[in-house]
Amino acid sequence: MNIRVFEEPKKIAFDPSSTNVFSSIEKSLYTKDSDALPIRFIVSGPSKEPGMYDCEVGYLSGVNSSEYPNPDSIFKFRKRKYKNQKQFNAVFMLPTGIDAEIGGHCGDAAPAARAIAAVCDNLVVHPNVVNAADINEMSENMLYVEGSILTRLMMGTVGIAPSKANRIMSVFHKHDEDEIWQNVINSVGAARASGGFHCSPVCTVAHGVEGMQMNTHYADSNRATGEVKGLELICNLIKQNQSEVDAIAISTVVDVDEDCHDAYFQPPNSECDQLEIPANPYGGVEALLTHALTSIFNIQTAHSPMYESVEQMNSEAGIVDPRKAADCVSVSYLHCIIKGLSKAPGIVTDTDLFGREGVMSVEDISCLIVPEGCLSLPVIAALHQGIAVIEVCDPNNTNLMKNSLESLPWREGKYFQASSYLEAVGITVALREGLDVASCRRPLLETNISIDENNYEEKNLELVAS
Repeated sequence: MNIRVFEEPKKIAFDPSSTNVFSSIEKSLYTKDSDALPIRFIVSGPSKEPGMYDCEVGYLSGVNSSEYPNPDSIFKFRKRKYKNQKQFNAVFMLPTGIDAEIGGHCGDAAPAARAIAAVCDNLVVHPNVVNAADINEMSENMLYVEGSILTRLMMGTVGIAPSKANRIMSVFHKHDEDEIWQNVINSVGAARASGGFHCSPVCTVAHGVEGMQMNTHYADSNRATGEVKGLELICNLIKQNQSEVDAIAISTVVDVDEDCHDAYFQPPNSECDQLEIPANPYGGVEALLTHALTSIFNIQTAHSPMYESVEQMNSEAGIVDPRKAADCVSVSYLHCIIKGLSKAPGIVTDTDLFGREGVMSVEDISCLIVPEGCLSLPVIAALHQGIAVIEVCDPNNTNLMKNSLESLPWREGKYFQASSYLEAVGITVALREGLDVASCRRPLLETNISIDENNYEEKNLELVAS
């Protein structure tokens, strides 16, 4: 058995407003002769062909249902039956690998997330929002969930149960160079001693041709993506320990082209400035890995890359872009995911438990905040769930996605454009307070009056006759 995760480009025709949009997309991706299951769905933009979208789909193949649980379809949708207004809970989604100016690097969306969290009861985030190598400055009211769980939460098929403390299993590549894997062990030790986190067991997985491999490349949209091979090695470890742990922290080598790595980390004002700087090469394949594992086992997982060599670890990057600096001051990148996973909420798949105290479901979600142009399953789900969406359309916060969210058939008061994350905070406050956002903007539209002319004339004649 060889479990593999990979991504393929697809051109798909679908109508986001259709009531059967999710089943329609799923049917378009179904291949009778293949065992590959979709686990990640990206809409990069409208195709040149009318009615078609350019999509990039992550697939999981080689899973034997007799060995592991059969993952639920990511296109399964449950429409919420009511809206719980007892709390104001928001979701902040920032897709991995799209080269967002804010959030496309190393935890550089965390300040924006903290500002949003300050005006919510709870803010659901995924690792790409707050992970910054050995730094993780999450607010106490942030709920750290793996990206596929965020999607399934919005689709209405899972709930999340906040946790005080999780038992974290660490899995890492037994690197050929001792210093690298020893840094991982020391990071786990530091998390235990200084953070008080429960980190046990700690397991190794083979690297190389006979082991688990993660390779990167760029999709047609220039998004960062990749391929994972030999995933069954980690699956076996999780299966053996699943009853004893609540979350999985993974630290493995991500094979990145050396020139691509150097181009991404080039210092400001360097001789390479005239070259196009690629998207962060690591995040895309990491998302494929964690989506696959979380889909199979319904357990929170997160990944941090391991240095490929001591030479790379000790290379002098110089003074880099501040958004990438956290990568350059870390030796294991592990602490951010251990801190995030330490209180990551449990995954609730029994819909009968939704609405119970301590379980958050789509009924409890008040709004979704996304960067410009990011059409995805959570956004389409929000359209059908009646959840407000705030699209951040900041000219200084570009990304690779090219979709028009404004053109979707939103219900009144369910779609807003913000010119920055700071304005998104203000819109969030207005929604929380039950204000009409338009009342806080100028010009304020004239009051719309609808008069039934026929009825008006009849009434007027009656008054004159009397």
